[in-house]
Amino acid sequence: MIQEERLVRLFLDLCAINAPALRESESVAWTKGYLESIGLDVHEDRAGEKIGGNANNVIAWLRGTLPDAPRVFLSAHFDTVEPTEGLVIEERDGVFVSASDTILGADDKGGMAPAIEAVHALKESGKPHGDVCLLLSVAEEIGLKGAEAMEIQELGLDFGYVLDTGPPVGSYVTRTATHDKLDILIHGKPAHAGKDPENGINAMQVAAAAIQGMSLGRTGPETTANLGIIEGGTAVNVVCPFVKIRAEARSTSLDELDAQVGHMVQRFEQAAAEFGTTVEIDHARHYYSYHVPEDAPVVQVAQRASRALGLEPTLRTTLGGSDANVFNAKGLPSIVVATGMEFIHTHDERISRRDLVDTARLAYQLLLEAARQTRA
Repeated sequence: MIQEERLVRLFLDLCAINAPALRESESVAWTKGYLESIGLDVHEDRAGEKIGGNANNVIAWLRGTLPDAPRVFLSAHFDTVEPTEGLVIEERDGVFVSASDTILGADDKGGMAPAIEAVHALKESGKPHGDVCLLLSVAEEIGLKGAEAMEIQELGLDFGYVLDTGPPVGSYVTRTATHDKLDILIHGKPAHAGKDPENGINAMQVAAAAIQGMSLGRTGPETTANLGIIEGGTAVNVVCPFVKIRAEARSTSLDELDAQVGHMVQRFEQAAAEFGTTVEIDHARHYYSYHVPEDAPVVQVAQRASRALGLEPTLRTTLGGSDANVFNAKGLPSIVVATGMEFIHTHDERISRRDLVDTARLAYQLLLEAARQTRA
């Protein structure tokens, strides 16, 4: 069974290790040692050299006793959205928070610790089960890079669960959006702002004209668009010669997404033409959506596991992305398991002790329910 204090200690130890994307080596080394100490078969892949990081994905096996049971995985990621150097953690009324000027790191240590504890508890229980794999990825927060570099097709897995979204515990993300990124470079023309501004083209004005009337925010029930970063110019007394903008759009509908991106591109190109200049737009499909049907084994097992613990197995749609997007795109059925992490990507991030324990109990139950299946 789940050992609460062991789980909490593991969570706190994982959070205490600074692990921003592409710099997770200390956390990877510590976790490998922990997994080996509990008797798992652990190895690293070669993701680091592929993505320019200092650490690799970790793949750990608990070999099964039921050869006909599905080979399932639990997954979480090492990296945090920003560094956590100097982190001080406090437990306030049963809730873990950062008492320092950093994020807590419950995203995704609030998924990783319960996943590891669930596998540890299963090993200790002696209960029959199929092969179980832990897929612990790097560089998730900067574009799912670790998962992209992971050669999961070689692992022979049947389906699995990514512990990486917020409450309520017991619910699952079975449908997500496709996510596009846009890098825009607007060319202006420099001129002295005091002597001869009429000889210049102000790239900021071009950007303003493009943005004016652009449909942004929630542009449809399941479609969003955002301009997130803007920078440019060289000096106050120089007509702005360039503006760079980083933007995104997401939708569960490819048609709506393509229409939204087309609209944004058109606005920038039209504004550039009106000012007699040019714009460069780099458009990339960041990740693809997935929709795992309710009758799929990965969902059926999940719903039974939640009900066994008295939790409501709600199936959710989200416009956020996770490693599950990559795994599904590679042909491995995967859904996201809700954890207790709240206010993620902010310094108010928190997770309750109860949700941490319930997530571990659920992950353990997922493995038990999967063991009752017959491999397809």
